[in-house]
Amino acid sequence: MGWQMDGFHWHPEAQVYDGKGVAMPRPFAVSGGSSIAKSGVCADRPVALALGQAFSGGPFRIGAEGAPAPLAGFETLTSGSTGTPRRIARDFASWRRSFAVNAAAFGIGPGQRVAVLGRLTHSLALYGAVEAISLGAELHILDGIRPDRQRAALLARAVGVIWASPPQLQLLIETGGAVLPAVRYVLVGGAKLDAGLRAALAHMCPTAKIREFYGAAEASFVTMADATTPDHAVGRAYPGVEIGIGAPGGTAPEGRVWVRSPYLFQGYAGADTGVAAWQDGWLALGEVGRIDDGQLVLLGRIDRMVTVAGQNAYPEAIELFLLAFPGVTRAAVLPIADGLRGNVLEAVLMGTADEAQVLAALRARFGALVAPKRLRWRSDWPVLASGKTDLISLAAT
Repeated sequence: MGWQMDGFHWHPEAQVYDGKGVAMPRPFAVSGGSSIAKSGVCADRPVALALGQAFSGGPFRIGAEGAPAPLAGFETLTSGSTGTPRRIARDFASWRRSFAVNAAAFGIGPGQRVAVLGRLTHSLALYGAVEAISLGAELHILDGIRPDRQRAALLARAVGVIWASPPQLQLLIETGGAVLPAVRYVLVGGAKLDAGLRAALAHMCPTAKIREFYGAAEASFVTMADATTPDHAVGRAYPGVEIGIGAPGGTAPEGRVWVRSPYLFQGYAGADTGVAAWQDGWLALGEVGRIDDGQLVLLGRIDRMVTVAGQNAYPEAIELFLLAFPGVTRAAVLPIADGLRGNVLEAVLMGTADEAQVLAALRARFGALVAPKRLRWRSDWPVLASGKTDLISLAAT
């Protein structure tokens, strides 16, 4: 796969506003003598300089300033839940190819107001921002302000499209406030919405259509879920994507998820090669799954799968089940070494659910061998900068 050096293109009708509602000039001018970094690498703040870097026409990366600069294309950073972000090398076309798809599906373009809630070091927020500018939309960067002010800004500015992760939406909901009637689409990436969060989101944005994307920093969009998607699935293949199970183009009943599409990355830029692998133009992701009636069902990540009494157990599936349980607001499932079973599972929770009822429901759903043997309750919840649960911190405490 070859690199393309023509960069992203600023649409003449695009406008950008910061968290305070102040318009950013185009081309972005930054006070204090700051200018576009010659290396192509800069911090995500000030936002004006970061976006100027992204549209400078040359190689760039937002964040990881101490790492070597990209030589071509651009780099994004992963937002995994267990370690230092990896550098993901891409050509510009791998993102540009999906702009037209989303413009047609969600009406992103001139006259549409789009908001991103996260920092530009996170690929979801960076993608949403670059896409909006490239398509000529009015972009609102709401990073750096409190969730209550984000919600007030979404209301006051009549934003129509929101790009956000589930943790960011959770904070937006928990802060309270008026409903957001102007929102037409909520575009969700980074993790699957649990049933409770989806219901609360529908209340906050009563006229919005919710679209959830399953993907990876390495693969961009893989599937898209809508109101017809079963709760246990992550949706059908995003336009232009082919999915194989167990092997490239495979149709195994269950196995590793493989993807072929025009949106794939070029490779890892650093020494950490991650879990993704190439074969014959297909990319193997770090997930195990299956296809049910055309819908992709994920069983869990390969690097989090554990063996309990000889059975494969997927913590993510148990976490999703717990998050749908009344009274559970946060959930993580961790392995604990056990001399008899190899591992046993522990569930770490926040909320007010009855412990005996939770344990009984877990045994009924996952069986006595695999179900977590004990619950540990917390009054706080450690998260990474991306908003995802900090599993390492949970395990250490």
